Amino acid sequence: MSLKSDFIKYKKYSGNKSSLVLLLTQQGLWALTVYRISNRIYRSSLFEPLKKVLLVFALVHQKWIEIVTGISLPYTVTIGKQFYIGHFGGVIINAKVKIGDNCNISQGVTLGVSGRGANRGVPTIGNNVYIGANAVIAGPIIIGDNCVISANTLVTKSVETNAVVVGVPGVIVNYNGSKDYI
Repeated sequence: MSLKSDFIKYKKYSGNKSSLVLLLTQQGLWALTVYRISNRIYRSSLFEPLKKVLLVFALVHQKWIEIVTGISLPYTVTIGKQFYIGHFGGVIINAKVKIGDNCNISQGVTLGVSGRGANRGVPTIGNNVYIGANAVIAGPIIIGDNCVISANTLVTKSVETNAVVVGVPGVIVNYNGSKDYI
């Protein structure tokens, strides 16, 4: 289960060996725990009426997490293994976003919908991507593997693998990638 890989990543970053302490002190992990359980129900082949009842409870827990932590992480989002939310507060992820494995996001990040008509959509985030504080990634774009989206950056166009993006609008400044960030 992906929740186990999330715990492993949180342990690595915090240096804390106790899962209980992590679960009690890491708001990003609270949100991920509710997300992973709810997403598993959402993707399951349970008897449909039972599934709908369980999803109502999932939605209530999701809203509680949003109020307490400021992290909006709908159960319909697709998130790979080893996801890490570095700091809580102001994290908004659209329900249709896809995020790859081993990604880190910071506080204030928005992964959202943008565009009109056929150009309306949400981003797809590759593997090993680091997204800095207050970055906004919006529209039907692809962020390639091993990218860094710097703090306070606005990205509305697809980004190639290993790119480091800075500014408003986001500009690729090099191809050093996320190796030292994740």
